[in-house]
Amino acid sequence: MESLLRLSAAIDGVLKRVAQVGGWMGLLLVLVVCYDVVTRYFGVPKPFGLNSTQIQESEYWLHTFLFALVIGYAYTRQSHVRIDLLRDRLPLKAKYAIEAVGIVVFLMTYVVIGIYFTAIYTQQSFLEGEVSKSTIGLSNIWILKAAMPVMFGLLGLAGVSQLIKSVAGLTGRLPQEKVKETVGGDH
Repeated sequence: MESLLRLSAAIDGVLKRVAQVGGWMGLLLVLVVCYDVVTRYFGVPKPFGLNSTQIQESEYWLHTFLFALVIGYAYTRQSHVRIDLLRDRLPLKAKYAIEAVGIVVFLMTYVVIGIYFTAIYTQQSFLEGEVSKSTIGLSNIWILKAAMPVMFGLLGLAGVSQLIKSVAGLTGRLPQEKVKETVGGDH
C-alpha cells in the first residue's frame, strides 16, 4: 500500500504542476480580455496581423485550457460539488467505501466515455482541417478540441489517485493528513 500511496502522491504532484500551467492560462485570459477591450474601444491597432475576431476566439481558447488543465487537481482538492446530506453522518470507513464505489462506477465510466467520444471529435476536426466558422477567425480548431480528451485524462488520473487513497483509508493505512483531501469535510 505504501508504494500505491507514493504513486498517488506522484499523480497529485503532476496534476498540481499541470494546474499551475492552467493557472497561467487564467492570467493570459485576463490580459487578452483587457487588451481586447482597450484596442476595441480606444482604436488601438492590433499587432501581428491579428483581428478582433481572432483575439475574441483566443479568449475562449484560453478559458477552455484553463478549465481543462485545472480540473484534475481541483478534484483531488475536493473542489467538486458534493451532496452530503446523508454521507456526512456516516462513519469514516463508509465514506471511504462510498468514495471508492463512486470513483469506480461513476467517475471512471464517465472518463472512459468522455475520452472515447472527445478523441473521435478531435480526430475528425484534425482530419477535416476544421477552422473557425468566421472567415477571419482562428484555424486548427482541433487543438481547442484536444483539450477535452486531455481534460478527461487528467480527471481519470485524479480518480486513480483518489481511489488509492480511499482504499488506503478503508484498510486503515491512509495518513491522517490525507483524510480531508480524500473524503472532504472536517475530520
